[in-house]
Amino acid sequence: METSELTKQRIEELLEKGKRLDDRGINDFRDLEIEFEISNKAEGSALVKLGDTQVIAGIKMGIMTPFGDSPDEGVLMVGAELSPLASDRFEMGPPQIESIELARIIDRGIRESHCIDMKKLCITPGEKVWCIYVDLYILNADGNLIDAGNLAAVAALNTAVFPKLDEENKILFGEFTKERFPMKSMPITVTSYKIDSKFLIDPVQQEEDCAKARVSVNMVFGEEEYIHAMQKAGVEALTEEQIVEVMEESSKQGRKLYNAVQAIVNKYNGSKK
Repeated sequence: METSELTKQRIEELLEKGKRLDDRGINDFRDLEIEFEISNKAEGSALVKLGDTQVIAGIKMGIMTPFGDSPDEGVLMVGAELSPLASDRFEMGPPQIESIELARIIDRGIRESHCIDMKKLCITPGEKVWCIYVDLYILNADGNLIDAGNLAAVAALNTAVFPKLDEENKILFGEFTKERFPMKSMPITVTSYKIDSKFLIDPVQQEEDCAKARVSVNMVFGEEEYIHAMQKAGVEALTEEQIVEVMEESSKQGRKLYNAVQAIVNKYNGSKK
């Protein structure tokens, strides 16, 4: 359902006063919940609930021939599915532009962070490497799918394990080792939305419908902390000062998200030892 003009006007009036429809602050995320082992056939899976937005990430492993320019490195592939189950704005059929963009932003956020030691995914240089497939399924779309999708993918990757292989190095479906992925750091994405002159974080769908610009900031947390990628969308241009403002606030909120996700992941992994 499209957001009415009256609702948009109300959202804009509240933002001018530093308020939001659900009484959150402009830079406050909704409540975050993460559940694991959503699929017992996946190498890793997680369900992220960010308010009413819900995203499942599933991890599957495959064996493939490496790319010619990286013969001793594994491969990462991210896909996203937007179905009518999640919103009446989505349709069945070929991948929509929105799902392709969502997958690419999350793929870039993970890939360019170098959070996975891809060389440790090499089985035989030039012949066989592991391929990590990250599949995202949107269960309910109520705004901010980029950040929710990133959190689901990251949570699943940080709790995933390798599958078992037979004597011919073929994957034994549904059988797993206890060896976890070679994760070196954690990539976090924080997306800011511009409504009139204000920026806000983690919008519900009604707020997102009011935005004229969007900036996703991809950051790495762990032993090192830095911004490694950004993506801007929307019709309005941003000034240098606005971009700096967004980067600074994203770094603050990204640190909070990282601490929350890391604590949840550590608790889960600790229970599996």
